[in-house]
Amino acid sequence: MLYNRGEFGKLKGTVRVTHIALYRAWRPQTFRDMVGQQHIIQTLQNALRENRVSHAYLFNGPRGTGKTTTAKVMAKAVNCERGPAIEPCNECDACRGITAGHIMDVVEIDAASNRGIDEIRDIRDKVRYAPSEVRYKVYIIDEVHMLTAEAFNALLKTLEEPPGHVIFILATTEPHKLPATIISRCQRFDFRQVSLEEQSERLSEICREEGIEADEDAISYIARLSEGGMRDAISLLEQVAAFGGSRITLEAAVDVTGGMAAEQFYQLAEAVRDRNAAAILPLVESLTQAGKSADKCMENLIYYFRDLLVLKLAPQGAATERVVDAEQFRSMAESLSAERLFQMIDTLNRYQSEMKHASQPQTLFEVALMKICTSGDGASSAGRAASAEGGAPAADSAELHRLRQQVELLERKLEQLLKNGAAAGGASAPGGDAGQGRSGGAVRQPFGRGGGAAGGGIRTATVKLDPYIAAAGNTATGQARMKWNEVLQRVKEAKITVHAWLVDGEPVSMTEDSVLVGFKNTMHRETTEKPAHREIIERVLQDTFGKPVRLATVMLKEWQAAAERGGGSSPDIELTPDAIDAGEPSQPKWVEEAVKLFGEDLVVVKED
Repeated sequence: MLYNRGEFGKLKGTVRVTHIALYRAWRPQTFRDMVGQQHIIQTLQNALRENRVSHAYLFNGPRGTGKTTTAKVMAKAVNCERGPAIEPCNECDACRGITAGHIMDVVEIDAASNRGIDEIRDIRDKVRYAPSEVRYKVYIIDEVHMLTAEAFNALLKTLEEPPGHVIFILATTEPHKLPATIISRCQRFDFRQVSLEEQSERLSEICREEGIEADEDAISYIARLSEGGMRDAISLLEQVAAFGGSRITLEAAVDVTGGMAAEQFYQLAEAVRDRNAAAILPLVESLTQAGKSADKCMENLIYYFRDLLVLKLAPQGAATERVVDAEQFRSMAESLSAERLFQMIDTLNRYQSEMKHASQPQTLFEVALMKICTSGDGASSAGRAASAEGGAPAADSAELHRLRQQVELLERKLEQLLKNGAAAGGASAPGGDAGQGRSGGAVRQPFGRGGGAAGGGIRTATVKLDPYIAAAGNTATGQARMKWNEVLQRVKEAKITVHAWLVDGEPVSMTEDSVLVGFKNTMHRETTEKPAHREIIERVLQDTFGKPVRLATVMLKEWQAAAERGGGSSPDIELTPDAIDAGEPSQPKWVEEAVKLFGEDLVVVKED
């Protein structure tokens, strides 16, 4: 497994000179020598065959894909003494002169160093003169996106209406930086990255012709490092050949280019998988001592985990050209979950963007590895603890989702029944006496607490008040009153509608494990008693008091009456419909109808 994208230009002296000689020797001299750009070559050859050559071309694409080389071959093709021809002969004076750079009518300009308006004005003044040696004047402007705005304006009119004997060929890696007025006056050709197969084939051909013996995996590794650029691939091939002599091996390619071998990646991934933070620092230090840069290590590690993720999610269509030990790689992929791989890639990518501006990139790399090494400990520990207890495995997420939907559906149905007055007791009471004096026998009751009562009304809640009356004056009750504003604020942050109902109540007593809240309004008490609302409130109570605390509710008038009688003789208060009516005035008819139509959720309207 080799992921390093390469660090070029480390070798000095004769290697650099030899590399230039090799690259020049293998630079394409005809269209058929071009690698990976057949769609562009076919279009240009058809234009040459039909004598429909444009006055301006725009070649754009990644570095090293043949933009400038294609421009020079095009200049030879239109000026060949045996043409214009779909292929230059490379034998006539014109072809040889353009190849050697002796023809003054074919001008190559580097816009990065000649980007001002004066240089473009000089071109504009010279294009009017006819060529002196060949058929067409050809201006090749490389890195054209580096021109200034004034230079583009000076070039614009010439591009729009050039003399018939002039051809402009603009080359750039960043076409989005060109003005739209320039692009619209050119025929645009998009050069693509050269595929690994095409690069490997060309590199093997070069090795055969140069008498260099090269391993297949070393050729594939060099092709991968070039990132689709044939020029970079030949550069790396020459560097490795200079290091290894007449034989190129994978180990030599890794050493020369500053790459990381499969075993080093496996050790890092193993430490992360086992959450062994202690093993990470020595590994990173050894990489640094071997001359590996932290940013390249980070980049290559992202690619490593990316390949693990692809192998895990799409094993049939996974790209395996970077895999050396397939069995070891597959074993690592099986030992990591997809969720954790996603998390690790996200974390590394975030630290990689920060590393570009960091003064200590190695430290940031170490922090990133320790981060992904320790992330997710809570969830993993919980899962391991559940497995160790021997309990049943956690339910599948889909099953949990289905059960939640069923519970929510039942709650909605029950709430609708309560709103419509479909109380169980109203139907069971003989002769309809249970609902006498009430609209349709409907009785409002706290959510989830109703039930039929034998021979009488509907019991809505049973509260044992003796413990609360005894605890009404203790320290816990005073503490509950002092912290009640904090409870209300936390409930408001959790869900504002629950706060709107709970704010009507006030704590009247607190025992060891519960707090009793008295309400003035029946609807506020009933809505607070809903299971979903009760769960939120009890969670807030636990956070506030630091221990599990249950919520109990009572109408304030019932509490006051029980407190006046005294705790010793007060019975349990069973709140029936009649008791509710006695304790709280019945709600107006329009309020009940509004609740039936719109529900009990409170909507707060804020004006800007």
